[in-house]
Amino acid sequence: MSETNIFAADPGELSVAILVLPDSNLMALAACIEPMREANRLAGGTAFRWRLFSPTGGEVVLSSRLPLATEPLTTHIECDLLIVVAGFNLIDHTPSALIRQLDEIAPEIRAIGGVDGGTWVLARAGLLNGQTATVNLDDLEEFADVFPKINVVRDRFTISGKLFTSSGAAPTIDLMLYLIRARHGPRLADGVAAALVYESAPMARRPELPTSTVRLERNAPKLARAVRIMGESLAKPMDASEIARMLGLSQRSLEVMFQKHLGQSPAACFLRMRLQEARRLVLETPLGLNEVASSTGFSSPAVFARAFRRQFGMSASALRRLHRR
Repeated sequence: MSETNIFAADPGELSVAILVLPDSNLMALAACIEPMREANRLAGGTAFRWRLFSPTGGEVVLSSRLPLATEPLTTHIECDLLIVVAGFNLIDHTPSALIRQLDEIAPEIRAIGGVDGGTWVLARAGLLNGQTATVNLDDLEEFADVFPKINVVRDRFTISGKLFTSSGAAPTIDLMLYLIRARHGPRLADGVAAALVYESAPMARRPELPTSTVRLERNAPKLARAVRIMGESLAKPMDASEIARMLGLSQRSLEVMFQKHLGQSPAACFLRMRLQEARRLVLETPLGLNEVASSTGFSSPAVFARAFRRQFGMSASALRRLHRR
């Protein structure tokens, strides 16, 4: 990935803007800030610098009724990373003016994240269309219904291009530790986890098909079947014409359905699923990278390496090293 990738080794300071909406969860906000604060303390410097914003500035009252002082969000905000933290009453707290602001800000920022209800805010702004995202488990089905162009997965956190999402407070700590480990190495990340007396949860044992396939079973059963065929043939990918024939459709009809319901082409959806499986194999198995490439249907290790780096911002070998203690 280009220089926009914040999940790459970099000892420099990362500037973080945290947009906090009223009725946000204090634990979700603390999960963003406390790992950065502890990283600065252990590093003996400023690895992270953060400021708190709200749509209009001034005092924001959290769901716990605690007040929080913030600066007003502007379209000329200067930061490397914007994290949106939200909680209850999202409709009331995300007026169209805020959605327009986020849309204007997004191209100028290296990375944007949604924490807790913040994923809903990014989705309403259209920033997650065609990307992979996660939300609180209680909201997965509803979120997939409301935003059919987002590949919704059951995961603690996701990183998709310059966008990332977290499903709650504890997963946000996992995400921040991942960020610290990626930028500053495992020693600092492990030190932060120890200082917070926090143990990361184990990763899911197998990849999930998009949650949206549950919705598709009702609204577009042939498309749901197409996605399941892809999930069953990751090692030997079929092209869109083959899948269309299996479903009794023309290739054009299949492509139109993918764009309408998932906001991406069949090829893009299939590639994303194969790369998610490759990521799981890299992190959870001892398979060599050539075997990972073969198991996920890549024609050569070089093709696999380019696709993996483009999707996750680092090589498969670097990702594996970061997650080994």
